[in-house]
Amino acid sequence: MTYRVCFVCTGNICRSPMAESVFRARTAEAGLDDRVEVDSAGTGGWHEGDGADPRTVSVLEEHGYDSAHTARQFRPSWFARLDLVIALDHGHLKALRRLAPTAEDAAKVRLLRSYDISAGDDLDVPDPYYGGMDGFEECLEMVEAASEGLLVAVREHVEGQAA
Repeated sequence: MTYRVCFVCTGNICRSPMAESVFRARTAEAGLDDRVEVDSAGTGGWHEGDGADPRTVSVLEEHGYDSAHTARQFRPSWFARLDLVIALDHGHLKALRRLAPTAEDAAKVRLLRSYDISAGDDLDVPDPYYGGMDGFEECLEMVEAASEGLLVAVREHVEGQAA
């Protein structure tokens, strides 16, 4: 059975495609890419059909990650097929939980940095869109750190399903 994870930010051109690329690489490294499906979306549809922000693409490629991406908007109907919906900040968390058709679906929504034990109380990944390249690098560092803990959680679930 495939375990499905969707990363969600505002426009699906900066943070969530970065998280999608990083986590897809982590699942592949862990040998789980045949059992874990990874994608991303935005809470809004302003950039639907666009590629990732060029700065996101640059940072991903510089660090050896795949950068192929087409932006899309998250749809409430997706909750039915998703196992985990990962919000990049508290605003996304609230918006997604409001969109959830059921309490069970709302419980699928988690903050990415909640999987990073070193994050402390600061669980938002800041939006790098209005800043320079340093913000995109910082975003990547946060995403990479949280992806390790997320991989542990997903692996436990996937291997529990197989048992």
